[in-house]
Amino acid sequence: MLHVNLENHLKVRASHLGRLAYLYVRQSTLRQVLENTESTKRQYALRERAVALGWPPERIVVIDRDLGLSGKDSDREGFQELVAAVGLGEVGVVLGLEVSRLARSSSDWHRLLEICALTDTLILDEDGLYDPAHFNDRLLLGLKGTMSEAELHVLRARLIGGQRAKAARGELSVKLPVGLVHDAAGRVVLDPDLQVQEAVRTFFAAFRRTGSATGTVRAFREAGLLFPRRLSTGPKKGEVAWGPLLHSRALRVLKNPRYTGAFVYGRSETRHLAGGKERRRPLPREKWHTVILEAHPGYLSWEEYEANLARLRENAQANGAERRKSPPREGPALLQGLVLCGRCGGRMTVRYYMRHGQVVPEYVCQREGIERAEPFCQRLVGAAIDRAVGDLLVETVTPLALEVALAVQEELEARAGEADGLRRKQVERARYEAELAQRRYLLVSPENRLVADSLEADWNHKLRALADAEADYERRREADGGPLSEAERTEILALATDFPRLWRDPAVPQRERKRMLRLLVEDVTLLRGEEVLVQVRFRGGASQSLRLPLPLSAAQLRKVDPVVVAEVDRLLNDHSDAEIVDILNAQGLRPGVAEHFSLRILYCLRRTYGLEDRYARLRRRGLLTLEEISELLGTTPATVKVWAREGHIPSQVYNDKGQRLYERPASLERPCQWCGRPIPAVPSLRRGKKWCSQACCLAAYGSRKRAAREAGSQGIPPAVAKDSCSIV
Repeated sequence: MLHVNLENHLKVRASHLGRLAYLYVRQSTLRQVLENTESTKRQYALRERAVALGWPPERIVVIDRDLGLSGKDSDREGFQELVAAVGLGEVGVVLGLEVSRLARSSSDWHRLLEICALTDTLILDEDGLYDPAHFNDRLLLGLKGTMSEAELHVLRARLIGGQRAKAARGELSVKLPVGLVHDAAGRVVLDPDLQVQEAVRTFFAAFRRTGSATGTVRAFREAGLLFPRRLSTGPKKGEVAWGPLLHSRALRVLKNPRYTGAFVYGRSETRHLAGGKERRRPLPREKWHTVILEAHPGYLSWEEYEANLARLRENAQANGAERRKSPPREGPALLQGLVLCGRCGGRMTVRYYMRHGQVVPEYVCQREGIERAEPFCQRLVGAAIDRAVGDLLVETVTPLALEVALAVQEELEARAGEADGLRRKQVERARYEAELAQRRYLLVSPENRLVADSLEADWNHKLRALADAEADYERRREADGGPLSEAERTEILALATDFPRLWRDPAVPQRERKRMLRLLVEDVTLLRGEEVLVQVRFRGGASQSLRLPLPLSAAQLRKVDPVVVAEVDRLLNDHSDAEIVDILNAQGLRPGVAEHFSLRILYCLRRTYGLEDRYARLRRRGLLTLEEISELLGTTPATVKVWAREGHIPSQVYNDKGQRLYERPASLERPCQWCGRPIPAVPSLRRGKKWCSQACCLAAYGSRKRAAREAGSQGIPPAVAKDSCSIV
């Protein structure tokens, strides 16, 4: 033992005693700090070892700010302070109870050994004193560091193995969701608080009734119900707190299998990322480590739990799960992934529904509404908006517009160049100040530690400012982009002649149209008021506004176009219902609820808009029915029909059965063939009456006789003479 002490004293030289002794104290967790007090006392007791080697107590610096931190963490403030002091040559010896107190990572440990060897710093632990500059000591320290890291791995493997073994038996104690607790014997039972049990049962009953997580949240909000949650941190850890039910918490409850009474372990895995961060991702059910059904009491069956998950998946497919800007897809929504809400600024999602056999998009701002079970911010039918944006895009991409856009782009590039020059000067100034701080630090005497520490802090501050300035410069430079080449300008101008043709080509898939749109448009903001305001922001900063009328409601969409109503009113004057239906369908006019007109639709249209039918219109013009004209003429209905068919009585068809209305007898008067006076329309009227009186009849007869005698004396045939008389 004397030989060891003598060897230790031989390693300590005056150069070491002229510097400070740093004692590093650490425990891995706060629980160890509170419970393993003996280990902490042993670490603090190393100060006596330093005093025995020749360091006065006031020259011993204790670093214990890393109590409660794991040795595998590289961002420990106390360890960084120790390494910095060793690198500055301020430390003569580093004291630690064992290697694992200093570092559990081989990279940190070997980096510390390298710095200690360069600055001639000793390392002391419970076993002895080492000089990292000596090969044998450094080899031994390296082995200790490797064993320390391996020890951490072995301990972790043992702990995880024990956890998995207990989990396989269903005996592992894990954090339980609200509504389940451990009893005094460690068994899982329902929460003895009946209010908590009732809240959980009400939750699952509401989901069975509404069929969705949003509906469940809405039911709780409308009923003014609160939902419990168990606090996991803070001074009230383990207590139950009550608050409004949120959508995210509702999903966690629905997806937690412990409510079925099943013991489940290994539903997720954790991956370590750079910077000491961790990321946890869920695993599919076939990769779960342990699933033990009916391990403890629950609130629902396993079959109901699986049915709830299936319903959630169906709801997600129906409502859409996208919440951020997404790549173009095959759907007909042209602005999918580009639409922003003009009220809350959130990104609007897309829904689809069928109208007349066609898929119609609808843009919905629904994130906050889903989360809080409140009405949606706004929703707009997207067909008219897509057409307006498409037409705007075709009008915008013209040679003149592209020339103007290129000129604006050149001006923006010039402004960006000026701003780039200013930012470059800011970086140069930050670099000069950092170099100046470095020179000031290097010129100070190492013994003047107060000044050196202040200058070192100032140097670090300037270096951070330089790094921030350089990062900001590169970020803004990438955002500004470079100038356009001549080939790029030519391609842009050629786009003006090809773009309208490509855009209107029906063979172009909708996904390709979306890709073309995204080459030119950054985003589209929608705001619904008395009209729809569409703010289109193009790439490069230019924007243009469109004002569109509000989309028609379902009731308005079912109404017939007023133009069609006016056309039907006009056709009723001269045509029957069947003829009107044929004419409207031939013209391509459509009712509001069907693809084409029918007699039933025409009847409902006339009744809804108060249009008179053809019978009423003809009666209003004075036409008579068959009975009325028969009585007026003193003849039978059959005779009237014959006269109408032969054209002696004008008539009009008023329905599809061929029934007619007849004009008044005043239109049947005919002139007398002798005197020319009209023959009165009286009931004694008969077809074939040619004279108005007996005198005209006798006069006509005498005239024919004289004409016949004169013709006989002149040799004219009797038939010609008869015709001449009748003409007179």
